[in-house]
This record gives sequence, structure tokens and C-alpha cells, in this order.
Amino acid sequence: MEEMLFYDRMQFAFTITFHYLFPQLTMGLSLIIVYFKWKYLKTKEEHYNHATHFWMKIFALNFAMGVVTGIPMEFQFGTNWAKFSELTGGIIGQTLAMEGMFSFFLESSFLGLFLFGEKLLGHKWHFVTGLLIMIGSWASGFLIIATHSWMQNPVGYEILENGKFVLNNFQALFLNPWLWPSYLHNQAASLVTSSFVVAGIGAFYILSKKNVTFGKLFLKTGVIFGLISSIIVAVPTGDLAAKNVVKYQPVTFAAMEGIFHTEKKGSEIVLIGQPDVKDKKLDNKIAVPNILSFLTYGNWDQEIKGLDQFEEDLHPTNISGLYYAYHIMVGLGTVFIGLMVLSLFQLIRGKLFETKWLLWSLMFMMPFPYIANTTGWYTAELGRQPWLVYNLLRTAAGASPTVSSGNTLFTLLGFIGLYLLLGMLFLLLVGKIINKGPHKVELSTEKI
Repeated sequence: MEEMLFYDRMQFAFTITFHYLFPQLTMGLSLIIVYFKWKYLKTKEEHYNHATHFWMKIFALNFAMGVVTGIPMEFQFGTNWAKFSELTGGIIGQTLAMEGMFSFFLESSFLGLFLFGEKLLGHKWHFVTGLLIMIGSWASGFLIIATHSWMQNPVGYEILENGKFVLNNFQALFLNPWLWPSYLHNQAASLVTSSFVVAGIGAFYILSKKNVTFGKLFLKTGVIFGLISSIIVAVPTGDLAAKNVVKYQPVTFAAMEGIFHTEKKGSEIVLIGQPDVKDKKLDNKIAVPNILSFLTYGNWDQEIKGLDQFEEDLHPTNISGLYYAYHIMVGLGTVFIGLMVLSLFQLIRGKLFETKWLLWSLMFMMPFPYIANTTGWYTAELGRQPWLVYNLLRTAAGASPTVSSGNTLFTLLGFIGLYLLLGMLFLLLVGKIINKGPHKVELSTEKI
């Protein structure tokens, strides 16, 4: 049973990690595309419209990859996690169905019109279709996170005699206190990814002395959006999400922060350290006293419960993985803010486009928001373990009892091979779009 559960979890972890590489770009990028189209309507300057079309091609390719890699996860609910689907389908099935029927179809229906219907629709209606794509994309994220939030903090339910969960308060799903901080945090993080990609490609164009005018436009846009979204990820959304963990999953918070033993006079914040789960301590740690208590409760001396205050069978099953995932996410988020502050400072001074080390840094940093987003989701998922529905349904109780570990391993290897080919094809196609660049247009650099 343990071997079967391990491969079930590994398969879902791999497929969802690969899948989320694509929606995290499209959600944020849809807002930037709408911004470029709005700027065109406002200024009538053609380079904004060409920028719109350039990024829409990359959006469409990411959207297609997101669809292809998202469908297998739906099937895994019926194969690897059939018991979970049987017991909770009356609740999570509603939000997942709404995501597919409303958000996905809204996004996909207007994508074709936005890509090919500009001449037919005119620029104002073309802008409206782009706006509807963005709404569909963000609504899709909302409904997925509504599902996830119910698993983290179940509300509005009752359990029947046969063990099935049913919803007795529909609005509770969308008023879940876990939902809105998580959703806004996720969307801001998505915008960080798209901002770094836009800025990074802009830096690439400037450094390669190719499409320099568009490079300056992309760089300026990416830096401004990137700084705003990086700050929002930290404060207020990250702060609110962390306080939800403290309130509803205190044992998870203790593991995230590496608090093995309760400190009666305030908790330190650990900047660097390696968890030793066996001996219940942090090795080689660098910490600042009392800061964690102040950030969490606004009180320097407030006690924060450590793992020693909870029964061991309630501890997260992978404390080390949870601790590292959380600290990688937070560490990268701090780097993002610092880099974008420096970039905006140089932009205001009029020297960003000539500061090569910053341009190289922005280009080099393009993959790192993907890492931060992935470790953020790992933090949420590892933190909930050993539960599928927190405090109500164990992960082991949700797995399909009739699917063997051999079958799951075989299909996992198949997914790895197939997704490797899809990933290489995706990078090749995106590379061709970037190499070709936006439509050539003569512009004065003073307009950028």
C-alpha cells in the first residue's frame, strides 16, 4: 500500500508540476496583453498593437500546452484517486465543473477571435475579447483555488453515513477565509512570472541589439509590473496567507519555519538552517530573535507553537521538503523585489538600458519565478499532508485500491517521456517566435 501510494503521489506531482508551468504565465500575461492593447487604443501608437500580437502568440502556445497537460490530471481523479473522487466529488466536482464549463470555454472561445478577428471586430471589440480572455483565465484560477482551499480548510459540508461529503452551504465555498488570500497571492505570483519573462526577453533584445525598440518597451513594462506584483506577493497577500496557516494549520506553520520546540518568549525567524528531523533541531542556523512573533502577531514576545506541541502522527509527512520549499519561495521572492527595485531605480535615472549587468541579471532570472511558484505550491501541498482534506480524509484513504504500483510507475515513465518531447517542442516554437520578434516598425526611442 505504501509503495502504491508513493507512485500515485509522484505521478500526480509530476504531471501537475509540469502543467502549472503554463497557466502561471498565461494568467499574468493576459493582463499585460490587455494593458498593451489599452495603450494602443489610448495613444494610437502602432508599436503597442504589435506588442499585443507578439505576446498573444506566446500566450496561445502556452494555453495549448496547458490544455494538453491539464486533461490527464482530470483522468487521474478517476484512476489513481478514485476513492477521493467518490467521497468528495459532491463538493470538489462542482467547482471543477464550473472551471471547465465557464472559465475554460470563455477563455478558449475568445482566444480565436483575439488571434484572428482584429480586422473583423475592430480595435475596440478586439480589446474586449482580450479582456474576456483575461477574465476567463483569472476565473479559472479562482475556481481551481476554491477547490484547493476547501481541501486546506473544509467549510460548508456535512458527512453522510456512507462517508461521502456533501455541500450544505454553497456560498461557503467562495467565502472560505482560506480562499481569497491564496487566490490573490497566486495571481500576483503569476504576474511576477509573466513580468520577468517580458522583462527578460526585452533585455535579450537590447543585449543582442535586435528589435531594440521593442526590447526597451518590454523591459520597461516588465520592470514596472514586476515590482508591483513582487511586492503584492509578499505584502499583503503572502502575509495573509501565512497567517491563515498559523490559524488553521498551526502544525504546518511550525514545520515550515523549522520550529521544533516552542519558545515561550517569542520565536526567532530562521534565515538559513538545515532541519534535522531525527534529532528535532535546525543545524547551522542563522536566525534573528523574536522577529517571527512580531511578523505573525505584531507582538515581539508572542509564543508560537512548535512541533513538540502536536502529536507526531499529525506532523507533515515531509518536514524537510516543506521547510526547504517554503524557504526557497520566500528567498526568491526577496531577491525579486530587490532586483526590480534596482531596475526601476535605473529606469527612472534613464540608465537601465545601458546597465548591462542588470540586463544580464533580468535575462538570467527568467526561470526563477517558475521555481518560486512551484515551491510555493509544494509548500501548500506538503503542508497539508498527511491529509487530502485537512483533518478529515487521510491521503492513504483517497487512493484507488485497485490500481497497482506497477501500472502507476509504467504510466509515470510514459508521462515523463512524452512531456520531455512536448517541452522540447514548446521551447523550439517559443524560440522561433522570439527570434522572429514583433512586427518591424520605425519608432522614436523617446516614445518608449
